[in-house]
Amino acid sequence: GTGGEGSEGEGAGLGSSDSGGSGFSLAASALPERRRPGGGRPRYEVVRELGAEEVRWFYREDRKTWKPFIGYDSLRIELAFRALGSGGGAGEPAAVEPVCVRSGLYEVDVASAESYPVYWNQTEKIPVMRGQWFIDGTWQPLEEEESNLIEQEHLNRFKGQQLQESFDMEISKPVDGKEAIHSLKLSRNHVDWHSVDEVYLYSDATTSKIARTVTQKLGFSKASSSGTRLHRGYVEEATLEDKPPQTSHIVFVVHGIGQKMDQGRIIKNTAMMRDTARKVEEKYFSNLATHVEFLPVEWRSKLTLDGDTVDSITPDKVRGLRDMLNSSAMDIMYYTSPLYRDELVKGLQQELNRLYSLFCSRNPEFEEKGGKVSIVSHSLGCVITYDIMTGWNPVRLYEQLLQKEEEELEESWMSYEERRLLEELYITKQRLREIEERLHELKASTISKPPVLKFKVENFFCMGSPLAVFLALRGIRPGTSGSQDHILPRTICNRLLNIFHPTDPVAYRLEPLILKHYSNISPVQIHWYNTANPLPYEHMKPSFLNPSKEATSAPEPESASAAPSPTTSPVMVRRHYGESITNIGKASILGAASIGKGLGGMLFSRFGRSSATPQTMETGKDGPEGEEKKVGTVGTPPLPHSSSGFLEPTVELEHRIDFELREGLVESRYWSAVTSHTAYWSSLDIALFLLTFMYKQDQEETDKSNLDTM
Repeated sequence: GTGGEGSEGEGAGLGSSDSGGSGFSLAASALPERRRPGGGRPRYEVVRELGAEEVRWFYREDRKTWKPFIGYDSLRIELAFRALGSGGGAGEPAAVEPVCVRSGLYEVDVASAESYPVYWNQTEKIPVMRGQWFIDGTWQPLEEEESNLIEQEHLNRFKGQQLQESFDMEISKPVDGKEAIHSLKLSRNHVDWHSVDEVYLYSDATTSKIARTVTQKLGFSKASSSGTRLHRGYVEEATLEDKPPQTSHIVFVVHGIGQKMDQGRIIKNTAMMRDTARKVEEKYFSNLATHVEFLPVEWRSKLTLDGDTVDSITPDKVRGLRDMLNSSAMDIMYYTSPLYRDELVKGLQQELNRLYSLFCSRNPEFEEKGGKVSIVSHSLGCVITYDIMTGWNPVRLYEQLLQKEEEELEESWMSYEERRLLEELYITKQRLREIEERLHELKASTISKPPVLKFKVENFFCMGSPLAVFLALRGIRPGTSGSQDHILPRTICNRLLNIFHPTDPVAYRLEPLILKHYSNISPVQIHWYNTANPLPYEHMKPSFLNPSKEATSAPEPESASAAPSPTTSPVMVRRHYGESITNIGKASILGAASIGKGLGGMLFSRFGRSSATPQTMETGKDGPEGEEKKVGTVGTPPLPHSSSGFLEPTVELEHRIDFELREGLVESRYWSAVTSHTAYWSSLDIALFLLTFMYKQDQEETDKSNLDTM
């Protein structure tokens, strides 16, 4: 049998006495299906009404099997249920507050026996059920109506009777030859009591009756041939100690704009990410007393945008492919449209602030204890989140353009009249700017402007992100310092991390926008989930990219004479696998993002640069734990690198930003180019990667305290 979610709490429950645990451990080892905290005897010596700790509440999502609430949740739901049943005095039911369950993400309305999420909207309510009688082996509850009838009959017939003295009651003794001492007829089944604690359920369907008759004639007993053993009270007592850990870090999960097709998709995706992270937490971070909570930011459904105009103009042929393009390329066109951009930014900003305020109001200790906030954004959600954090606006770009035009105009030849008018215009603009500033100062003194976001972002994780293309088309060019501040100041966000699948056609690298020579350095490989003792990411040294073996052009002899430095070397030609299919994604993104910026922006591409010098390389093999590739150049003087084969550039990034998932061993590159953009949510590798960075400080503090203790 299973203990469900509540397998951790072993404290004494309500109504159970605290006697020595030595007898229990022996009994439990022989009988793994029945675990009872606090003593080696049954809960009660005589049959009486079930205690609140013996009842277990369950919930069911997506019409799957019933899942048990953990002890802490179940006990509180049961107490609310009993308060509801006690009534409010004048024959009216008592008003009972909803019970907060499942780490505070859901509430249970006991009166309607339904559960619903706190932080997002969900059309389907989640049914909850009170379990009193359970099926042997699976510990699934009997349906509530049948359970109530059996419980009522059991109490009427056996209340006050003596139970057996030990765990013998749990051993399924044969009931051959024993006649039922009591029976109860239900609508489709009947229940036989062979003794006070030997209860069997039988189906009354015709086929079951025939099978029962045949087997009994062959000499088998009725119970052993077709009966289902029932247990009264759950396998494990509910205790208040069996509660979830405190949330120390919340993660807002932001979708791209393609949610119109399926509004609940981000909720499902976040649930996948949360479930995957729970598995990783149990395996790698169970020693920490806190945990990370993931909250979906579903902001798209509240916006009207174009209504259904784009859907109505989409042809029906190859609809699946068109829908995929509508949810990626169309997103970018929405965002570059001056008509809809502000609506999108405000929609996301308001939802982030609403969720944070709601979480803090329900968890007042979160801010007091220095709780942290991270954001995981997918696809175009990365660009919108970035623009909210930095306050970037296209108006700023327009002002820069006007200023540039003014400078060019001043340098050109003009008549006396033109120059006089230009000076007048310049003085008027200067005066206008001064008035605007004074007005702004007056407003600022009376109304303090609230911050754009109500929280500081600890980590900003981009997944499958086209952010680099947008920044390049806004004029950001590589600098000379290896600081993240070049694209995202540390005062706004402590750490920026860009995660992508190698065949994701929508994802681009960010590091070459900070230091140009990083286009020749491979992204950091994300460890596989089951890697034993992986090298910490901060200890991984940068290594050269490995151009594909199919590059046919050998380096020209004369080009070997000039040895380029790592900071000034031209970007190498990199023929990518799946080039034709990734060009579809590249063309749609660049085409949409460069609207109004001319064709010049189209030249920015990671897939091919005609001016680059081809260089052939020979690759070292990956180590057992997938360490970075060690590469040496052939035919040209080597770039500065150490004897280990790793690159040692003159300037390095303070922190690595680009992290690449490892490709599966059997997946088709062309097929994964289609599927990889949405394959991040259920990846155990990504869940471990996210938690590694979010738990970093907690892990270091725990390790330090362990060392101090030693």
